[in-house]
Amino acid sequence: MLTLQNIHKNYADIEALKDVSFSLKPGEVVGLLGPNGAGKSTLMKILTGYLKEWKGEIKYKEQNIRTNRKAIQQVTGYLPENNPLYPELYVQEYLQFIAELYKIPQPPFNDIIDKVGLTQVKNRKINTLSKGYQQRVGLAAALLHNPEILILDEPTTGLDPNQLIEIRKLIRQLGEEKIVLLSTHILSEVESVCDRVIIIREGEVVADESLETLRKGQQQIVQVEFDYRIETEALAKIPGINKVVNTFDFNYELYCSNEEDVRPRVFDFAHDNQLKILSLQQKNENLAALFNSLTT
Repeated sequence: MLTLQNIHKNYADIEALKDVSFSLKPGEVVGLLGPNGAGKSTLMKILTGYLKEWKGEIKYKEQNIRTNRKAIQQVTGYLPENNPLYPELYVQEYLQFIAELYKIPQPPFNDIIDKVGLTQVKNRKINTLSKGYQQRVGLAAALLHNPEILILDEPTTGLDPNQLIEIRKLIRQLGEEKIVLLSTHILSEVESVCDRVIIIREGEVVADESLETLRKGQQQIVQVEFDYRIETEALAKIPGINKVVNTFDFNYELYCSNEEDVRPRVFDFAHDNQLKILSLQQKNENLAALFNSLTT
């Protein structure tokens, strides 16, 4: 378990973090939410060992980050928001460079490249890749040394819808065995990937809840975009759906009265009617309401 107790950080007269305390454990993906300037970046810099001057205590497996900083860094993977890469290097060449920094005797290049979906571009220069693929290169570098703690700052920036689904699935899989902290400002990202959400405002933790708790009693809303306009009456015939709103062009909101996930039925509807689903996600009204009430 990674435990933070009473973390406090000042920048001159500005309090960036105020008595932040929580614990992270393997088996769950935790979303870190907060408006700009809330203290998310400062907290991640402390967790990665980049910032050394702060108050409080952080322990991992009974090791204190102050006295065992390098040991904890060796088991931590970090993907920053502004992913720093060497654009003139080839993908595999860059990963070889990262492996040498970590002194990995037998780097699992093929396994990591396959896991993050870089097989087709592994022999290309980084500066020829799209933003989405460059983001995957950064994620591969963060995973290369098989970290026990994974800190991801806006990991899905620049990904197209198909890449988004793949990387979300990968993050979920990683969360089954690693400690994963995911910082994002996108509520749908938290809804799709995370098991728990921590919200910070002005340097303080103002909420720490499981997504299961937030979902209880809420009306389920599924947002879907097709490649063709559909009559709302046809969508309303999908079992479990009691209201359909055409929000824009080919975009619809499907309102469901029960807690059962109706997305598989929406997939079946699309298949039966020869439609393509361009995007599909659940909308958590409780999470949105909580975030708005605590951060505005």
